[in-house]
Amino acid sequence: MINKDYKYTLTEEKTIEVIVSDDVVMINHMALPQGDCLSVHKANSNVYMVVARGIVTLELDETAPEKFSKGSIINIDYGTLMSVCNKDSEVLELFVIKAPGPSHYNK
Repeated sequence: MINKDYKYTLTEEKTIEVIVSDDVVMINHMALPQGDCLSVHKANSNVYMVVARGIVTLELDETAPEKFSKGSIINIDYGTLMSVCNKDSEVLELFVIKAPGPSHYNK
């Protein structure tokens, strides 16, 4: 087979799942209901955050919070301190693409 079909969960519940993980790229899928946040952390790779549904509120390196809505793709540099939250009523759904994958930085 020359292709691989990756599945992700269709849900309204809080979900954080790794879809693809290798040296070249890591793709995570997240669904965050209103009021849910990720733990504050530093980006462990160069990150592209794709907002598929809802509005994400981001604080990067302790800057003022900024909102990005469905259809946005946000690039976040390796090592940036990140606060990722859903402060709006609609479920937030994100795809987080890390390229290269985090293992590249751990060598």
